[in-house]
Amino acid sequence: MLVYSKGDPKEILGRAPLLNRDATISLAGKLFPKEKLQLLDDGDLSLTCPPDDEILVGYYSDIIVVAAKEFGVDRPSKLHSRFIEAFSDGVLYLHAMHSTVDWLAFAKWSNGALQRSLSLSPDTGILEDIGGRFPFEVSYWAGSHPALDPSEDDIDYPLAFHPLDLGEAALQDFFGYQLEGGVNPSQIEPENIPLMRFKRKKVWWPFG
Repeated sequence: MLVYSKGDPKEILGRAPLLNRDATISLAGKLFPKEKLQLLDDGDLSLTCPPDDEILVGYYSDIIVVAAKEFGVDRPSKLHSRFIEAFSDGVLYLHAMHSTVDWLAFAKWSNGALQRSLSLSPDTGILEDIGGRFPFEVSYWAGSHPALDPSEDDIDYPLAFHPLDLGEAALQDFFGYQLEGGVNPSQIEPENIPLMRFKRKKVWWPFG
């Protein structure tokens, strides 16, 4: 998913912002102009890994959330420029995880300039590591959160931590919620943040 914010996303989402449905529909059309979008039942912030033929969008005051297959890129720095340019006057975050291969990617742009990008999995290793590490990352890189029990000496894990564990920490740090792990009563409940769902279909223009 991409999250564009004009302030601290945790604070804005914590206020349970009101979804602007007309603006959401308009934005979806602008971001995906070559597709016919059919409105479906609402989703929410806990469902930001939609099928390839769907997108989720939420336009609120001071924050926008968009989830689509285009954002699951191996190297976030290579995200298509049209998405970065659409949100170039504030802070833009990318967050993506794939549990089947334990892959994580996240990135942050400020006014269109890339500040941080990370992408890694145990099979591929580090695909991208650009910019200074965020404070929440430091203990993971230092080995304080090993992927395996230290007593399992006969198993060699290729990374100092499990990517999905760091991915959950990134969700908490950026947006104030987690999808897995212990329940924290102070965190945002993503199920309470609605997103509009759209079925997507390419528009083919006939010749002649």
